[in-house]
Amino acid sequence: MSFDYRFCPQCATPLVEQHTAGRLRIACPAPACGFVHWNNPLPVLAAVVEYRGQMFLARNAQWPEGMFALVTGFMEHGETPEEGIARELKEETNLDAQSISLIGVYEFIRKNELIIAYHVVADGEIALSEELVEYRLKPFEKVRPWTAGTGYAVADFLTARGLPVSYIDIRTGEPAEPPPRQWQPTRLATIAE
Repeated sequence: MSFDYRFCPQCATPLVEQHTAGRLRIACPAPACGFVHWNNPLPVLAAVVEYRGQMFLARNAQWPEGMFALVTGFMEHGETPEEGIARELKEETNLDAQSISLIGVYEFIRKNELIIAYHVVADGEIALSEELVEYRLKPFEKVRPWTAGTGYAVADFLTARGLPVSYIDIRTGEPAEPPPRQWQPTRLATIAE
């Protein structure tokens, strides 16, 4: 999530663009203030929920009919990412996390978010929060990941299970090729060498 600041939140001076730490950033020009809007990505938690041997997908109340995705949410102060995704799952679906394992970390540049995705095996009786209007349970082999954000986590989850990956365009439902990832886990070994 990005904020458009016009005035310094500390001293109310009009903000300007200036080079700070090697990048053009919004900052306060007042020497006594020093405020810089770093615009750091927001960590978002996502769950590939396995419920009774199938993938649980949910539709947010704000989304059009037919659009389903993972359970997601924000971390709260004082909790670990694992505690946060278990809490989000309980709040949004009433399901209890039985096991939680990291799938990966994914950029979502358009929304300035960093997605931390987990595989969560869940149990209990489903009761959706007001935030969600419906859900679907799909066999893993029938899930087709979308070409953005959490779709990459779904693709990595399916690949790890030895299942084929066939992307769809989330707006049209048509087959699609994913855009290249800005950051790819396979590049890490090359960078570290």
